[in-house]
Amino acid sequence: MNFSLYIAKRYLRSKSSNNAINFITIIAVIGVILGSASLFIVLSGFSGLKDFTLQFSSIIDPDLKAETAVGKSFILTDDNISELNKLNDIAQYAKIIEERVIIESQDKNTIATIKGVDEHYENVVNFDTVIEHGTWIEQKSRQIVVGWGIANNLSLGIIDYTSPIKVYVPKPGKGQITSTKNAFNSINVMNVGVFFINEKLNDTYIFAPIDLAKNLLNYEPNQISAIEFKLKEGIDEALAKKHIQAILGDKVIVKNRAQLNDALYKMLNTENLAVYLIFTLVLIIAFFNVIGSLIMMMLDKKRSLNTLFNIGVTVRDIRRIFFYQGSLMGVVGGFIGLLISLIIVFLQKTFSLVMITPSLAYPVNIKIENLFIVFITISVLGIIASKIASVRITKPLVEEH
Repeated sequence: MNFSLYIAKRYLRSKSSNNAINFITIIAVIGVILGSASLFIVLSGFSGLKDFTLQFSSIIDPDLKAETAVGKSFILTDDNISELNKLNDIAQYAKIIEERVIIESQDKNTIATIKGVDEHYENVVNFDTVIEHGTWIEQKSRQIVVGWGIANNLSLGIIDYTSPIKVYVPKPGKGQITSTKNAFNSINVMNVGVFFINEKLNDTYIFAPIDLAKNLLNYEPNQISAIEFKLKEGIDEALAKKHIQAILGDKVIVKNRAQLNDALYKMLNTENLAVYLIFTLVLIIAFFNVIGSLIMMMLDKKRSLNTLFNIGVTVRDIRRIFFYQGSLMGVVGGFIGLLISLIIVFLQKTFSLVMITPSLAYPVNIKIENLFIVFITISVLGIIASKIASVRITKPLVEEH
């Protein structure tokens, strides 16, 4: 066995004759344990919040989406459709038309985004799960489904014949507007359902049959804004993305779920990094106690160190003793802290100990990468702290009697 490591283990297990040094060492180890446990619990809590937030936006996000590269729409040719139908990567796809509109009812109006979808849309995303009231739209109709925020702002009911709903969109073209009638295309619609996803989507979207959207926007039969895809199980997303891009060409940009919500992902990842750095700073402060306890241990063991030096142990090997001791304090403390935090997170996940609301437990998620992040952070900080302390060992120190 390595001599320095053996002595380091002995020093770590044995008690000092000085109770103050024992107390400082215990405080240092407890600080490492609590620091590592806190870091993992916070990262697990943030992972839970991240997954909880993304699950709402991902409900209506397809596996892949081909959006127009230039302008607001593109032409989907018969050849494109034929090639997409032959592509084995795709389980289903839906043609989409999106545009900003004005929706009006009972002298109230708001700006929204109309999303015209075809009959395959329900097979691409699980939209039925977010319809709070009413039903889904029927194709070849003037039905719409609106977000909860729009329904609340405009006081929209479901299949309410007493309160007509009108959707407006500016007409394309140039020149001076002479009348409101010439400035807008409009269509009367009937609301048949209300969905609830999240605040942003609830206040933004109305869903309609694709033919209604085409008529409202004066689109050609093969003119659309996007195509949303559901991939078959086990299909490589990157490869499917490449195949779709090859079929549709440069007129579209194919995006996956993360790219469709890039702003949300960036915000959540930035917050995660900020939380990690803040708690790493707490750990750095905790490791100052480790440095202090090692230095106190060196002073307490001066006579023993002198004996080791006299029997031929080099100053370098003596430094390694305290380097190993500090590293072991960090690794062992971090391991114990991780075990404690795993138990706490598991209890929260299983028994909902902390609640956000009476019906909603604080979400947590145990991820392997968080375990590695915490353990590596503790190990690196422990090594750095041990190195800082061990360089205090000098030849004059161990030669003193």
